[in-house]
Amino acid sequence: MTDPAALAELRAVEAELVSRWPETKIEPSITRVAALMDVLGEPQRSYPVIHITGTNGKTSTARMIEALLRAFSLRTGRYTSPHVESVTERISLDGAPISPEAFVEAYRDIKPYVDLVDGSQPMAMSFFEVLTGMAYAAFADAPVDVAVVEVGLGGTWDATNVADGSVAVITPIAVDHADKLGETPGEIAVEKAGIVKPGALAVLAQQPLDAAETLLRRSVEVGATVAREGMEFGVVRRDLAVGGQMVTLQGLAGEYPDIFLPLHGAHQAHNAAVALAAVEAFFGVGSGQRVGLDYTGKLDADIVREAFAGVTSPGRMEIVRRGPTVVLDAAHNPAGARTAAEAVTESFDFTHLVGVVSAMSDKDVRGILEAFEPVFAEIVVTQNSMPRAMKVDELAALAVEVFGEDRVEVVPRLDDAIDAAVRLAEDEGDLGGAAVLITGSVVTVGEARVLLTGGRNGKG
Repeated sequence: MTDPAALAELRAVEAELVSRWPETKIEPSITRVAALMDVLGEPQRSYPVIHITGTNGKTSTARMIEALLRAFSLRTGRYTSPHVESVTERISLDGAPISPEAFVEAYRDIKPYVDLVDGSQPMAMSFFEVLTGMAYAAFADAPVDVAVVEVGLGGTWDATNVADGSVAVITPIAVDHADKLGETPGEIAVEKAGIVKPGALAVLAQQPLDAAETLLRRSVEVGATVAREGMEFGVVRRDLAVGGQMVTLQGLAGEYPDIFLPLHGAHQAHNAAVALAAVEAFFGVGSGQRVGLDYTGKLDADIVREAFAGVTSPGRMEIVRRGPTVVLDAAHNPAGARTAAEAVTESFDFTHLVGVVSAMSDKDVRGILEAFEPVFAEIVVTQNSMPRAMKVDELAALAVEVFGEDRVEVVPRLDDAIDAAVRLAEDEGDLGGAAVLITGSVVTVGEARVLLTGGRNGKG
């Protein structure tokens, strides 16, 4: 049990951070965070980095990469965003979020240097920039053997890009944050390709053609080696299994059969293939000079299986209740919603699925609703606690246009909306076939997770 005083300090620090320029706004420059790294002594250069960008799947892929690295006895740091429940989740050591006490200490340690940078720049450091500084400093202080770092937004101008990843991972690119990054996958890929540094190894998930061309062009320009899903690595086979799926993955050095992945959806199998290739690349597969390699240069398959079997990804097609089943998924753009709709259809035999949706107003909310329309029998529209959340009446109007008035219920409070959705599922009288899917944003899922589980299980 965390000390109440420590939680109070954490809340105070979080309030200070939130008072800064929000992470949803960007100023295309890494000048401020680079200045912070300079006065801190360049902590991001004291360990190798596996850097991850893309539109969807970044956090799940990061968690898989971390699990594999830890299975091979490496000490890891992981930096991901946004958080599901607590801001401490963003900075993890050895697979677990740092404690509230450690988070506060990390902030207090760099605060004088942040103030110094604030005073020397036209604009003060942002929420995300300060958090990035905290993470890089905490990883150096630990110290970690390797850091797994997820970009916040884009790539080139993202605060995390003051680090040079020896492995650059690009998960599938789709249209999101179009006003900031571009209106096509190819345009968006220009920004995301900025994490591919000279001499790095770029691990590319399957991409739309225009995005793939952009990423390959960048890799050639900087002399990076490229590993492409569907060419150098990929998913050989996947079968549904109780609690997840069984997969066979083709890695850079050979095939890894009979891997149990306790996550649902074809997209998670593809994330696993990307994660495996990234770790093989990090270990220098074929060199025989790093830990965890057998005489063929292939990673030890038993260790790989053990690592994947223990992977969790809170808020990603996560079951948090039975009778009726309640599933959480943090899909927050049309591509993510389509993936979630496919996953819930494939992985479960639900005959009556009720959706609970609250999305952010700056997202393509109509696109999200249209993706879920074929799988939701009914939808309960609501509003999470964030100021950016679309107002419930506005969301309801869109939902009526997409679903029709008879399939839409409007419940402003999230807790009441969940209760209403559960009642609709129970009214079906078939608790085995009726279920609830709560989705639309990471914030919605995080708040629902606290309401339904009290935050137990899965923060690590």
